[in-house]
Amino acid sequence: MSGQATVHDEDGGILLRRPLPERAGRGLLSVVIPCHNERDVIEATHSRLTEVLPTTGMDFEIIYIDDGSRDDTLEKLAAIAARDGRVAVIELSRNFGQQAAMSAGLAAARGAAIVITDADLQDPPEVIPEMVAAWRTGVDVAYGRRRRRAGETAFKLATASLYHRLLARLMPYPMPVDTGDFKLIDRAVADAVVALPEKRRYLRSLVPWAGFRHEPVWYDRHPRAAGETKYSPWKLVKLAGDALVLSSDAPLRLTWVAAATLATIGTLATAVAAFSTLVGPPREGVSLAAITAVASFVAAIQTAAVAIVGEYVARTYREVQGRPPWVVRRTIGPAAESRSGSRAA
Repeated sequence: MSGQATVHDEDGGILLRRPLPERAGRGLLSVVIPCHNERDVIEATHSRLTEVLPTTGMDFEIIYIDDGSRDDTLEKLAAIAARDGRVAVIELSRNFGQQAAMSAGLAAARGAAIVITDADLQDPPEVIPEMVAAWRTGVDVAYGRRRRRAGETAFKLATASLYHRLLARLMPYPMPVDTGDFKLIDRAVADAVVALPEKRRYLRSLVPWAGFRHEPVWYDRHPRAAGETKYSPWKLVKLAGDALVLSSDAPLRLTWVAAATLATIGTLATAVAAFSTLVGPPREGVSLAAITAVASFVAAIQTAAVAIVGEYVARTYREVQGRPPWVVRRTIGPAAESRSGSRAA
């Protein structure tokens, strides 16, 4: 297997000491696809991939991760693996979530380059050869950047755009916008990300954190080929919260901004009240409504500050527990024979 060995220096830093793989050669391309209740589309997904991937000029393996599907997705994946020796199926012991499933596939991938994509064909496989071409020129992360997103409401497009830009502003390192999980990453990047000790992972921020050379590959995102989205509004909010709290300390800094703002308002209000008392006519006092409004505002800020700290404490507790982010029940297919049965990242 071509790639880079991952070791750690005395200070815990990640060292990638093995030479870079030769990108001009044929090499092996790994495609990692998390699956959760994708019975209606998985055959079409595999067909499209096996048509496109030979055009990359690389040998390839396809790694499907069944993330606790409740339909017959796993049976369909097992049938695909039985007839295609380039396929490995990793069955997780339950639904651990998309980020954990992608991380499990990334840990199992053997390629000099790894593509991460979804099973729903919203991110067209036909873009993968462009990503490989960019990788051959020296790009370490060729990420799909969306020109258009067909089949989505104006509200979702607007909120997604706002979310990406806000998150990018709050991150302490450069982070691309208008992107998802669809990307090609070099072996060195994969080794660096897999070596990270975090249990709760958000790959959209971990991959940029690792550094290296990033370049966009523009494409038009398609509607889902079949099935329904697995992300409810609540799950999207939870994912956004994880992205922010796991990757940035900006929310904690915002509590200081709120405190400074309240202190400024309080100082100004005190000065105005004192001035009015000294030079103005006698007044009966501040209305109950005004007092209630100020007290409610201060209480809201204090409660929000406690909640933000609680979010960080909860995530710290999860990390300290040391539980693996996923558990593999079994692997299926000839391409899975050399892979281990479980991993605690």
